[in-house]
Amino acid sequence: MADADTFNPEMVNLTSVDQRTIICYLNASGNDYNGKLGARISALFVILITSSFCTCFPIIATRLKRLRIPVHVYLFARYFGAGVIIATAFIHLLDPAYDEIGPASCVGMTGGWAEYSWPPCLALIMVMLTFLLDFGAEWYVDKKYGMGHNHGDNIEGAITNGSEDLHTDNKPLGNVQRPSQSHQFLHSADQDGTTPATTKAVTSQDNTNDSIQDKLDVEKVDYANASSDLAFREQFAAFLVLEFGVIVHSVIIGLNLGVVGDEFNTLYPVVVFHQAFEGLGIGARLSAIPFPARPTKFIRALPWLLCAAYGLTTPISIAIGLGLRTTYNGNSFTANMVSGILDSISAGILVYTGLVELLARDFLFNPERTRDGKRVTFMLVCLFLGTAIMALLGKWA
Repeated sequence: MADADTFNPEMVNLTSVDQRTIICYLNASGNDYNGKLGARISALFVILITSSFCTCFPIIATRLKRLRIPVHVYLFARYFGAGVIIATAFIHLLDPAYDEIGPASCVGMTGGWAEYSWPPCLALIMVMLTFLLDFGAEWYVDKKYGMGHNHGDNIEGAITNGSEDLHTDNKPLGNVQRPSQSHQFLHSADQDGTTPATTKAVTSQDNTNDSIQDKLDVEKVDYANASSDLAFREQFAAFLVLEFGVIVHSVIIGLNLGVVGDEFNTLYPVVVFHQAFEGLGIGARLSAIPFPARPTKFIRALPWLLCAAYGLTTPISIAIGLGLRTTYNGNSFTANMVSGILDSISAGILVYTGLVELLARDFLFNPERTRDGKRVTFMLVCLFLGTAIMALLGKWA
């Protein structure tokens, strides 16, 4: 194998040089920074404003009712953003990971990296780990609160035992029946204007024993509050996993924008749109989480803190990139290895979250899904539009 340090591209002996040496030489372009410091600084503030606004917009739309934002504007933000998240996983994360550590890259042809195709492997690992985290949370709640997927167990019992009762999952609460709950109920987001995580107390037709009935109503309200708290905890945990995957990607984007060379003119506007659209997806998902009716000050501030975390990530990364603009080499072996690993991990997280949390639970398994055909069509159009536009942006970034 030829030594990369002594490799002369003007005199290549195809019988003695290996493919890895050539690929590594072509990739090792060194530092590409070419000035335009003012424009790069402006990108820091433009991305900060646009990504923060787009992330906060769905929160504002759902919390400040006096603004009277049309429901279709909110639905557009929510499902357009969902499409953006899914396209980001495949086009903006998994594909670059192949360029960085895939079999045809310098890293992918070196040592143990050459023994296996690591981008899909790392993505698969994160898909399964994210699933395990999600399932573990559901299993824990099933055991502790008895609010699991009992409908599936009943069907299995009916098949194996010949039982005709497929709906025996109601559990006693005092002298009343506890409402049948499932984690799909807890994961589902409101689409018809009713909040799935709340349960109305049943009022008695018999007023002869008000004290007993009042006690039962209080128990049922307490159960409804517990359901709401579980829904918040589960959906919030899933959201944190989603935001982690997106933020890791945003860090890499910011660093590259701070040090990139001739591609800056094209990359600048593309990253602005990229971060704005991705922010819509983050904010829309956050706005659908059923926060407690009486939250603490910290919980009340959480949506805004998480929006700020996303909005600040890329600008801070750009600033770091500008600080390293003359020394950082985004095409080095180490930079490609780190970026490839992080992109693969983020891709796995977003693939699971996008397909399961955003698509399956909102469209396929949501008992609160709207039955309005026009609204469903609008939601699907927004979803596919977000996917298509974000996939198109992958041509440049």
